[in-house]
Amino acid sequence: METKDVIAELRTKEGLTQEELAGRLSVTRQAVSRWEMGETTPNIETLKQLSIMFNVSINTLLGSPNKLICQCCGMPLDDASISREPDGAFNEEYCKWCYTDGKFVYTNIGELIDFLAEQMTNDNCSKEQARTFLEEQLPKLKHWSAE
Repeated sequence: METKDVIAELRTKEGLTQEELAGRLSVTRQAVSRWEMGETTPNIETLKQLSIMFNVSINTLLGSPNKLICQCCGMPLDDASISREPDGAFNEEYCKWCYTDGKFVYTNIGELIDFLAEQMTNDNCSKEQARTFLEEQLPKLKHWSAE
């Protein structure tokens, strides 16, 4: 879905007219119309406002062009699992289980590997296989590669 369609769908779903949405964002109705016609895209500050207003990530507003993964645990991210900053804004780099209220839950990679290896163990994957995989992959993620 394209940005123009996402904005129009979210606005309609909320029962807002273009004029009402424009008023909430302090822009003109024509600006909203141009977004929904695909002539322009909202600037980053307006995208942030729309994200908070409609409770969706900026990635979703832009038509989900990026396949997001948590840069701490590697889990695929969607709007339901993306973490939030203390002000309510989405943080599209981390899941809500690794980053909560502006703080990282896991500060030690070994602790995270212990937890995830236990969760990944099943008939097709032993705890040792899961641990080996995680020890190889997690250090490549932004949160751990910065250490």
